[in-house]
Formats: sequence, structure tokens, C-alpha cells
Amino acid sequence: MCVESVPPPPSRVTRRGVLAGAAALAGTAALTAAPGAAAAPARGATGTPAPGAPRTGDLVVEGGTLLDPATGAVTEDAVVVIRDGVVRVAGARARTDVPADAPRLDAHGRWVLPGLIDAHIHLNTATEALDAVRKGATSARSGSTNFYQDIAVRELARQAPERAPRLRAAGVFVTPDLGDTVLADPDLTPLARLKEGVRSAEALRRVVQVNLARGADVVKTRVNERAGLPEQDPLTQVYSYEQLSEVVAAARRGGRGVLCHSYSERGCDDAVRAGIRSLEHGVFVAERTLHDMRRRGTYFTPTLTAIAGLAEESDPVLAERGRAYLPVLKEAVRAAHELGVPLAAGTDSSGGAVEPIGREVELMHAAGLSALDAIRTATTRAARLLGLERTAGRLAPGFAGDVLVVSGDPLADLSVLAEPVRVVRAGLPLSR
Repeated sequence: MCVESVPPPPSRVTRRGVLAGAAALAGTAALTAAPGAAAAPARGATGTPAPGAPRTGDLVVEGGTLLDPATGAVTEDAVVVIRDGVVRVAGARARTDVPADAPRLDAHGRWVLPGLIDAHIHLNTATEALDAVRKGATSARSGSTNFYQDIAVRELARQAPERAPRLRAAGVFVTPDLGDTVLADPDLTPLARLKEGVRSAEALRRVVQVNLARGADVVKTRVNERAGLPEQDPLTQVYSYEQLSEVVAAARRGGRGVLCHSYSERGCDDAVRAGIRSLEHGVFVAERTLHDMRRRGTYFTPTLTAIAGLAEESDPVLAERGRAYLPVLKEAVRAAHELGVPLAAGTDSSGGAVEPIGREVELMHAAGLSALDAIRTATTRAARLLGLERTAGRLAPGFAGDVLVVSGDPLADLSVLAEPVRVVRAGLPLSR
């Protein structure tokens, strides 16, 4: 059935819907300061606080050992000066002018590094968003939500950054069976009439168009069924190369990239050839496809945490699936890294259970990456995937004042990343 005759939803409705969603999700409490946060409100041209401006902070993180993931440089007795939520200076104390009046965070005996990036996470509530930040993910990319909650989380992060990670939102999943997601936007409801679901070129374009009109930063689709449902076979292909190409083309017309849920060898290859920006999961990705990914610059987000979690499920089908898939995926990650395929860390957290992004970094290391390269998958390399390479992933002048303080040397023991001692978001220290 053709649904193309319905005009795309207007951008003015999108903005109103996003603001309403942000208000509903965040609530008044979401705009209050975290206890102990040193706030420095954004200023207007006259020097007075700008109405409705996002909160940011002034802070000096001093005395710790600073790690720069971009260069691997380690600086002892370092100072990071954050002003209005942005790093102004980062380096050795002896060479740094430290403002006398700025609030201090003592990091003596600790290591200091940039906030981490979770390149695949599902954030449906303000509570989950805050939990992700507390566990070290100060930036993230959504893996989709059912009712555009991620669009609202993104707006929450802009207004109250200490409550949510800086987010690239994916909107709703471009998938054959939308289920209740047809209620996420009135412009999706005509798709409920389609007996075959979202499969025609017109229907695929419609979901992408609604996502773009809602303000999605990226588009999420699938080529295989889900691994986390025992009744589904994750090697079953649900979209063809041609269908995936329609999704990619529609996203590109809006200036957006596509992340694709993939498992099977053929599915991974079809998705990469269709022009996706990043391959998600990718357990059975073939070597020839990895070579193609390197040539195209396609990212690989393996979500090792999610696959490892399957092995711990009580359902025997899922547990066996996890045990069988994890070693295969680790080998794919090792091969991808050796070939030069860009890797990004993502937990695929969902359903209220937010996993520490530091755990994914540990699994990257277990798959064969050096400790520094594993850290880069959740900093500099993930930042490039999200288009944040000049904002996140480093503590250097001009970068966001997002800081992780950890108990020990992550180059020697990556487990310290999963339990940060302190997290700072835009210069605002989160309460313990």
C-alpha cells in the first residue's frame, strides 16, 4: 500500500512535539542542580544570565594523573581548568595558571580522563539518562526508543547536562513491525494499515521522514531479527539489500547516517554495501565485509556487553546463544581492529538496566585491543562516529568539561573505568 501521498510532517510540529516531550520527561526537578554542583550559568551579551540558558560549571580538577587518549600522553600532578562547561587549560600544574576563585575537585592519587562515550544505548527515562552519566557515559548515541524519548533526553541534556549524556538521538526503529510505535507520531499511524508491515519503499521512506521531521540525528534500522528474544532467530534476514538502500538513501537526503542491527554474514554484507554508517553487533561479519568496511570507513559497534549478558540469562536458549556468539564476536573485533576498521564502544543497555560503558572497554581489551586502543573506542574513535571529535573524547582546550576520575591507572587495569570515583559533566560534578 502506498503511503507516500501523505506529506511529510512539518518542522513546526516537530519542534512543538520535541519541547513537549522534553518537558514531560524532564519535569521541573530535572532542571534543578545536582547536590554539590558548582554552577556557572551561561551569560548574555550584558553579562547577566541568559533566560533559559543551559547550566554549565566552573571547576578545577587538580592533582590527578591525566591521560590523553588521542596521544597516549600521561601527565602527573595535572590540572584541568573548566570555565562555563568548557576546558580552558589541561596540563601539568607547574605550567598552568589556576584561577584562585574557582571551585576545586581534588584528584590526588587518582587518574583523570575524559568522560566516556556509549555509542549504542537505549535511554527511555530521565532516571536511565542520569544512571548512564553516573556510570561514566557523558556522551552517547541512541539505539532508538519506542516513542521518541531519546529526542527528549537530548533536550534534557542540553538544559541540565548533569542529568543526561550529550546525546545523538535515533528516534524510532525502522523495522518491519512497528507495533505500538505507530502511536509515537500521528504521521506514523497510516502504516498500521500495511498488512506486510514497513517493507515497501514508500513505507521505509515514511518512517525515515517522520524521524527526520522529529529531529533525529541518526537513523536506526535492522537487517536481522533480535538475539535477545528466544523465539526469534538473529540469523533470519528481515530486510534485503534493496530495502536497506532505500533507508540509507532517505536518511542521506536529510543529511543523516544509518546504524544497522546486524548478525548474519549475508545481512552484515548487505548492510555495509547499502552504505550504512555503522554496523551494530555484527557477530558473523565476514572478512571480506570487514575489508569493505575499512575501505568505506564504516564503523563497527560490536556491543560485546550485550552479547556477554546473554550468556548469563536464565532462559536456556538465550544463555546458549550468548555462549556461542561471544567468542565469535571477539574474534570479529580482533580481526576488524587488525584490518583498521574503526571500532566504537556501545553497551546496548535497555529496559532500565544501564551497563557501565567501562565494561565494554574491558571486553574490547579482552578481544585483543591494547588498553589504550580499547579506551579510544569509548573516547576519540566513538567521538568521531558521533561527529563530536572536536567536543568529546579528550580533555584539551575547547573540549567539553566532561571528566572521569578513577581510582587507578586504566592502562594497567581497565576495570577502574566501570566504577568511576567522580564524574563531571559540563563542569558540574555529580553527587556521589
